[in-house]
Amino acid sequence: MIRPRWLIAPQEFKGTLSAAEASAAMAEGLRQASMDVVLDVAPLADGGPGTVDALLAGGRGERRLRTVRGPMGAPVEAAWARLEDGRTAVVEMAAASGLSRVPPEARDARAACTYGTGELMRAALDEGCERLIVGLGGSASTDGGKGALEALGYRFLDAQGNPLPPGGASLAKLARVESDARHPRLGKVELLAATDVITPLLGEDGAARLFGPQKGASPEVVEEMEAALATFARVAGESAASTPGAGAAGGMGYGLAALTGAKLTSGYVMVSRALGLERRVLLADLVLTGEGRFDRQTWLGKGPGALARLAREHGTQVVLFTGSVHADALLDMSLFRDVVELNAQARPGASAHDTLREATARWAMGRLGR
Repeated sequence: MIRPRWLIAPQEFKGTLSAAEASAAMAEGLRQASMDVVLDVAPLADGGPGTVDALLAGGRGERRLRTVRGPMGAPVEAAWARLEDGRTAVVEMAAASGLSRVPPEARDARAACTYGTGELMRAALDEGCERLIVGLGGSASTDGGKGALEALGYRFLDAQGNPLPPGGASLAKLARVESDARHPRLGKVELLAATDVITPLLGEDGAARLFGPQKGASPEVVEEMEAALATFARVAGESAASTPGAGAAGGMGYGLAALTGAKLTSGYVMVSRALGLERRVLLADLVLTGEGRFDRQTWLGKGPGALARLAREHGTQVVLFTGSVHADALLDMSLFRDVVELNAQARPGASAHDTLREATARWAMGRLGR
């Protein structure tokens, strides 16, 4: 008897479970429902949280830890990786400048900055890497990457020649950017910005208007940040502002592309290649993925949406487990065999791990007729 093979490939459940933790919970639930299914586990990332782990899982390498400036200025310990080839370094901006680093009550989209991400990039450059991958996603900031670029030696000045204070709001006073003191190796490496979305810098699907509210921005602050990023684009060059992925990580995709010449690329595609995901989808009879919130961002380059499209190309059904479903997500429900909303069935007091494990087990038992 040939046992069915199921691929477990969730992304992080923001604020509650990492991709690896979500994978473990789902696998436990499936084992609880049946021991007859072969499970293939591939924690997913798309440039956001978990990118370093995913690329290390796709090959070997060394994890490095460094204390850097967090998004609100306090020091944090963040990881980056040197891959086995010796020439490639991976920096995950969420590790240093991510939204998970800031408690909800302390979030400030105007003041949060990406300086710590630049410190990780500098550490990789100092070690002589020839290829630098920067995962962009899960940011607490809307500073266009200004902080990271400052850590790399760029200077952002107002009309009087004074340095701008930290955070994206100060970009409203930007008059010029000086790059004379930038890191000497920055122009010698292949710099790849692995984005988790395909959004532009500005507009309704841009860094401020689409993502600002989740970073604590009121409608008034959203428009303030939109105007500040527009000023940044006028000063640094507007051509890169419409590039898919420019709006990733609070506009850091734009900042890296416009000022360093970084190539914007899909974080999901990069990770899926490293994990051999297409081959694993081909071998699977069913794919189970997941994320914290199913909304229109799912279809803008996020891992579960991209994985669902890949699976459909190969005729493989996909089940999505998600904390909540937002009305604007319902663009193409035909991509999913089932969507399981966890918040609707969570036991009072249950941990996120147990909620996902129990929901997966219930779904599998229904699928297997048990």
